Amino acid sequence: MVSRAPVVDTESVRHAYRRWAPVYDYTFGQVAEAGRRQAVKTINERDGSVLEVGVGTGLSLPCYGRHLTITGIDLSPEMLEKAQEKVARHRLGNVAGLHEMDASALTFANESFDTVVAMYVMTVVPEPERVMRELERVCATGGEVILVNHFSQEEGVRGFLERKLAPFADYIGWHSVFSLDQVLVCPNLRLIERRALKPFGLFTMLRFVKNPASGSN
Repeated sequence: MVSRAPVVDTESVRHAYRRWAPVYDYTFGQVAEAGRRQAVKTINERDGSVLEVGVGTGLSLPCYGRHLTITGIDLSPEMLEKAQEKVARHRLGNVAGLHEMDASALTFANESFDTVVAMYVMTVVPEPERVMRELERVCATGGEVILVNHFSQEEGVRGFLERKLAPFADYIGWHSVFSLDQVLVCPNLRLIERRALKPFGLFTMLRFVKNPASGSN
């Protein structure tokens, strides 16, 4: 049986990340560094426009190639303030904008971006399936959707610990129990790569290519 995480509502996420914003770069930001670096390396081999969903404090922004045009969104204004400081400090002229926005209701037009990336986001949002459909919608046909995320295990010590953490999702701001099936919901997104990432394979990078919609020419 696939385990489903308790729902974390949007206000709980905002409150959690208000607490995290001052220390994020020095705590979870360090744990997530290897996965972030791999995703950005992959994106830097591409061209065009990039949407980073859940840009957070902007740790990835200085790492993107200057040939890319970057747009970032996040639900937390406190996180976005930190990201904007990095844009100014590093003089990141390729960052087109940072916006406070709900990932499940993006205000961008269909097919607006060549690459859409969400790092450490899907275990945070209340409705991951809805967010996946939004990522698909704003990605151009032939473009890529890239996820870096934690996917839980059913068995072993790790699975046991993940289940024990599940009731605290509201407080910590993310789901410890989260199944891969929750992101495999878009028929036009074809999975082309699945890679375990450091540390200890706790995180996974998934790369999808957006195929033309069924029935299109």
